[in-house]
Amino acid sequence: MKILTVDIGTGTQDIFLYDSNLDIENGYKLVLPSPTMMVRRRIQEATRSGTPILLAGQTMGGGPSSWAVEDHIKAGYAVYSTPDAARTLDDDLERVAGLGVRIVSDDEIVRLPSSVVRFDLKDFDYPLVAQMFASFGVPLDDLAAVAVAVFDHGAAPQGVSDRQFRFDYLDERIRERNLLTAFAYLAEDIPAIMTRLQAVADSAQGFDAPLIVMDTAPAAVLGATFDPVVAGLERKLIVNVGNFHTLAFRLGPGGIEGLFEHHTGLIDLPKLETLLKALADGSLKNSHIFDDHGHGALIYDDTPFAFGSGKLDIIVTGPRRSIFQYPSTSLRPYFAVPFGDMMLAGNIGLLAAAAGLLPDAGNAILASLDDRKDAGLAPWDV
Repeated sequence: MKILTVDIGTGTQDIFLYDSNLDIENGYKLVLPSPTMMVRRRIQEATRSGTPILLAGQTMGGGPSSWAVEDHIKAGYAVYSTPDAARTLDDDLERVAGLGVRIVSDDEIVRLPSSVVRFDLKDFDYPLVAQMFASFGVPLDDLAAVAVAVFDHGAAPQGVSDRQFRFDYLDERIRERNLLTAFAYLAEDIPAIMTRLQAVADSAQGFDAPLIVMDTAPAAVLGATFDPVVAGLERKLIVNVGNFHTLAFRLGPGGIEGLFEHHTGLIDLPKLETLLKALADGSLKNSHIFDDHGHGALIYDDTPFAFGSGKLDIIVTGPRRSIFQYPSTSLRPYFAVPFGDMMLAGNIGLLAAAAGLLPDAGNAILASLDDRKDAGLAPWDV
């Protein structure tokens, strides 16, 4: 049984092909530029050549690609966009138009000048991934499932903060089902408000297998729990330091005890240490994060998590985990390496989610993930 997992971040997309006949360490994997970085480079080429561009296709992750669009406009060159593609820059199309982007319909596209270069946006390009594997003699024609992780703010109603809207969503999911896998869905079950997850489903073509989508940060945190050191801990504080967002979960025997999410660019190590200590002792308030332009904080169990009670204080994963390097930190971090590879944390989390959503495949997946009998996996981990 094979499952293709793709964890799409801001800097990279991490691709892992799970094969139940192989140890996970022997599975095929690729670490490639993220789709938004790929689009950014192409837009920059258009800017250098002075070429007008058209954004079409789906809503996808912004950041680098959005900044490239803004630079293209500042340089004096035209940017056209369909409504769906324009939501890559902002869900509010009036704001997008205010940047100088000209929103066009499908009928108007055919009347654009022939010099306009078209960009078909999408986070997940299955044909391209399949082509890469095929070039190494690995066909993807017998997949049991495809699982993709992206970060999704959700489509906030007019006048509602994107940050508040996302955190209300996180709170709702945890209260409904206190599991990290609560943030994973089969394609047909994606909530209407999660527009980027739905865009992944809309662009996922070329395979005949179930599609699972999941939020990136919970996927990485869940994957980190499969590090054998982490799995043996009854209570754990895990922080995923991403390129754009830093999300920390406090986990215990009953599930998620608390979490916070902030923008990585707005925190330094002292601030992050302060937030983690407050999450640990249960004193962290939503206002501490939200008023600092982060998403927020949630505490479900204020029983203190004691720093210094064991051999480590926090579990760290994510592409910017080096913020915790010694001797600058006062904490004792452990850098999780599930199956020997930090970059696979999100992919392992996707596999764990697939085990819960695909009953026919669940036993085989769990057998692969729990192949170390001393790992001590807690039931809520999957």
